[in-house]
Amino acid sequence: MKRAIVFGAGISGRGSEKTLKNMGYEVMLIDDKIGISSKEGIQILENEKIDIFVKSPGVPYTDLVKKALEKNVEVIDDIELGYRFKITNNIRGKIIAVTGTNGKTTVTSKIQELLNLAGYKSKVCGNIGFSFSETVLENRDLDFFVLELSSYQLENIRDFKADISLIVNLAPDHLNRYETIEHYYNTKFKIKNNQKENEYFLVNTNCNNSMKRIKDEKTNIIYVGLDKNDHNQSAWIEDGFLMHRDEKVLDINLVSLKGKHNLENMLFIVCVGKLLDVPTEIIREFLYSTKTLEHRMENFYSFGKNIFINDSKGTNIESTRFAIEAYQNPILICGGSDKKLDLRPFAQIIKEKVKEVYLIGEIADKLESDLKALNYPKDRIFNLRELEKVVKLLKLRLRRDEENIVLLSPATASFDQFKNFEERGHIFKELVIAHFG
Repeated sequence: MKRAIVFGAGISGRGSEKTLKNMGYEVMLIDDKIGISSKEGIQILENEKIDIFVKSPGVPYTDLVKKALEKNVEVIDDIELGYRFKITNNIRGKIIAVTGTNGKTTVTSKIQELLNLAGYKSKVCGNIGFSFSETVLENRDLDFFVLELSSYQLENIRDFKADISLIVNLAPDHLNRYETIEHYYNTKFKIKNNQKENEYFLVNTNCNNSMKRIKDEKTNIIYVGLDKNDHNQSAWIEDGFLMHRDEKVLDINLVSLKGKHNLENMLFIVCVGKLLDVPTEIIREFLYSTKTLEHRMENFYSFGKNIFINDSKGTNIESTRFAIEAYQNPILICGGSDKKLDLRPFAQIIKEKVKEVYLIGEIADKLESDLKALNYPKDRIFNLRELEKVVKLLKLRLRRDEENIVLLSPATASFDQFKNFEERGHIFKELVIAHFG
């Protein structure tokens, strides 16, 4: 019997375990909290033949992973495993793969919702909460698998390819994982690996980090951008309309997803819809009425004239910049895990556009120091480190008759204090309702 190691017992790892067992593997699940320990895993690799090693994307390159590579065991992840299972079993559904520093969850979710509205059968998976391999295993009749892919999930792809792939944008992130920012960008670009002439890759012409990586390609490249700056561009914004070639698809004043960043997201959604022959009327109806995702600029509560926005999905600087710019002089709650990024550009954004700032998490002291170095007023900085302390202080400071936007947009990951950004967002909403309700 073939033997496999799965490292990490989260959603991805559990899905991989299930798929591998279906493929006839004996599977050893390694997880230092609930499974076989990493130390035992190293001994297994030393003494036994292992045919494949599936690493969960959030797991770093520990001694166990290095031992697998040293023993010439193939290291892949759930994305590659799911693709191989799909090809081996001749499962027909096409793959739409989405990545980018910001906007990928919105684009992935809304493409899937649009396809279902148009009568297709599709599911989201990947970085959006469902194992790709398990989704393929259990849904063999789908028309489309709509994959959100993080850079972590793209690190170990080999044969994987998508029928349609896209990169919404690229901005600095995850320098706690990658040696350089170029390494991070190049990893993102692996999403278009292995594509052929009859497959499509969508790229943002307003993203210099993407455009400089476009070379001689075998894929059909489709260019989109907020500004029409390329004669081959398929979609852009002009005179208040989202244009696709010569067609006015949307009046941008009527769309339900607000903000400049969402216009960028919609360019990709529209282009994918058009590639798949979704009628303009359906695209238009959908983008005029679709709802904001939970934890993404989510208006969830009002206290008098004060509006609370949950943007816990804002896990990098660029994403939080988009959120700040969508509102006028907001009160910002930010901070969390230290990704080893230069925070001075973010401090400058806060200085120019934020009324008051409340700091939480690992980067609180670092960001406070950068703000003070820029002469941001000390009486507008509240370094409380914990979200509950922030909400309690806001309850004392906010008046019902004052108009304020209170924006949780952390600009970094949550893992220093929370399980994930969803937990952070849920706790924020619960705290606000408990203290202001």
